[in-house]
Amino acid sequence: MNCPRMKASLFRLLLWSLLAISVGQASAALAGKRPNILFILTDDQGYGDVSAHGNPLLKTPNMDRLHHEGVRFTDFHVSPTCAPTRSALFTGRHEFKNGITHTILERERLTLKATTLAQVLQTAGYTTGIFGKWHLGDEPEYWPSRRGFTEMFIHGAGGIGQSYPGSCGDVPGNKYFGPTILHNGKFVKTTGYCTDVFYSQATQWMDAQRQAGKPFFCYIPSNAPHAPYNARPEDKALYDGKAPNDQAASFLGMVHNIDQNIGKVLAKLDEWGIAKDTLVIFMNDNGGTAGVPVWNAGMRGAKGTAWLGGTRASSFWRWPGTLKPADCGVLAAHIDFFPTIAEIAGAKVPDAVKPQVEGRSLVPLLENPAGTLPDRIQVTHLGRWPKNADPAQSKYAMCSVRNTRWQLISPNGGAQPKWQLYDVKADPGQQTDVAAENPAVVQQLAAAYDQWWTDVQPLLVNEKVVGPKLNPFAELYWKQFGGGPTEADYKRMDPTQPFQPAGGEGKKKAKAK
Repeated sequence: MNCPRMKASLFRLLLWSLLAISVGQASAALAGKRPNILFILTDDQGYGDVSAHGNPLLKTPNMDRLHHEGVRFTDFHVSPTCAPTRSALFTGRHEFKNGITHTILERERLTLKATTLAQVLQTAGYTTGIFGKWHLGDEPEYWPSRRGFTEMFIHGAGGIGQSYPGSCGDVPGNKYFGPTILHNGKFVKTTGYCTDVFYSQATQWMDAQRQAGKPFFCYIPSNAPHAPYNARPEDKALYDGKAPNDQAASFLGMVHNIDQNIGKVLAKLDEWGIAKDTLVIFMNDNGGTAGVPVWNAGMRGAKGTAWLGGTRASSFWRWPGTLKPADCGVLAAHIDFFPTIAEIAGAKVPDAVKPQVEGRSLVPLLENPAGTLPDRIQVTHLGRWPKNADPAQSKYAMCSVRNTRWQLISPNGGAQPKWQLYDVKADPGQQTDVAAENPAVVQQLAAAYDQWWTDVQPLLVNEKVVGPKLNPFAELYWKQFGGGPTEADYKRMDPTQPFQPAGGEGKKKAKAK
């Protein structure tokens, strides 16, 4: 034992053992710690639409605060559009495996066979609330109140006032100012701007749960800053004459309003004395839109594409006193949200549900952002092929498969691929196609994509679904407040059907014509 070399080896062994124990203890302490969880998800705000990400015009001090005070996943990816992302977040698996290949036409409905994160959190004693945009099915059996949320305060469809043939539709004529909202199965008419309404309602609900001593999962998925770009005049005025166009000015004003609401919520957490007991997560649901001409963080592509600019998202995780602020560059995704939150909440995922979850827990990286995880494969597909079309004809249309270094993308293929390959570490702007120089990489990633496509085909359960003649939100609204479908309603919801005026308002309008 007097040998210096042996002593040094034993010392190193002891040091590594102590380090492993400390990391293990810290990770174990994070798992099952059961904080309150506030999840903020914005609609159509891109990665570049945050001043902390270099935006030269937009000012977002409260989003920046979440960025500066939390763990930032800098290579975090979602789906190219909204309903797909939301389904992946709440099931832990790719949207196609949830039957979601579009945002309308019944193809936005989360299969009833899936178990949601909210349902799993309920089993761990959490009370759960949603305030804003659901967009995973507007028929009652698909509502969040039947998918694990104890409190439901939502609009319909993919946006306030939207309506499409079939089941996807909001209250007829709904507006961003004074929207009518479905609250626990009954419509309520609100006053004020939609984002303010959602955050105010969520804040009141969180306060009630706090006073009751219940851990909560509060989900605020605002419809803003999605089009139509209806900002409060005072918010838009901040960017009038500065943004490249009027649409961008309104969009930036809507983001500003969200940022101000985030600031109010953070102040309430401090006032209530629960900031250190609350994990706050901020994300956006797809690539950028109206803000792209201002700043896209050097990325190629936007919403609706498989380029990095269509899928890269903000992912800030703030938990004062528990998580140390840092960047984490490990490739991560929306499918990781479910297992991460479940582990932190101490929620046991039932054995029957475990095969559903293909994401991986990010708890080790939240504890040690400098850590690593094994490389992985991520697949993106825009979907959105025509109703009743053969999906095989769009197998290679706006799709990609990637790992940490490489992205293989077919932006304009169809039944056959038109692959391009990019080294996203050396070329994050995706300017140079290097497929010809790396045939082995192309072959490897293409094979992984083909296997994925084969795997998802049996789960595309919404492709042939025939929707109802009238939107369920509209029918419930008329049942509660009177009136009925007008000729315009019929044309919008089911243009193949003749106009059949109902009682009340519908008859009056028909006679007036």
